[in-house]
Amino acid sequence: MTDSLVPVFLIVAAGIATAAVFLGLTHALGRPRRSVVDRTPYECGLRPFTSTLRHRYSVRFYLIAMLFILFDIEAAFLYPWAVTFRSFAASAVFVLVEMAVFLGILIAGYVYLWRRGALEWD
Repeated sequence: MTDSLVPVFLIVAAGIATAAVFLGLTHALGRPRRSVVDRTPYECGLRPFTSTLRHRYSVRFYLIAMLFILFDIEAAFLYPWAVTFRSFAASAVFVLVEMAVFLGILIAGYVYLWRRGALEWD
């Protein structure tokens, strides 16, 4: 079993070594001091928190974006399952019940968010 883990450890070690080399090169070859412009926050081409513009994104924007990603990824699992469903001939009932539980949890979460008003855009 340890023979099969050697390549994994080598890849992890190579990744850590590569990251360390790049960080070291960046520190050695990069600019030593940062200017005022470098330290100023940059957000969508505008200076944030100026007196003329005090627009901040609502937390609802990020909440809806995360919910979209969550449900999109969960729905993406349905396609491979549907394609390979016929190959589970021996345990088709078990696989069908397992997917029904998955969809039940997904729908319960969706209904919960819907009733709480998380999907409402104000």
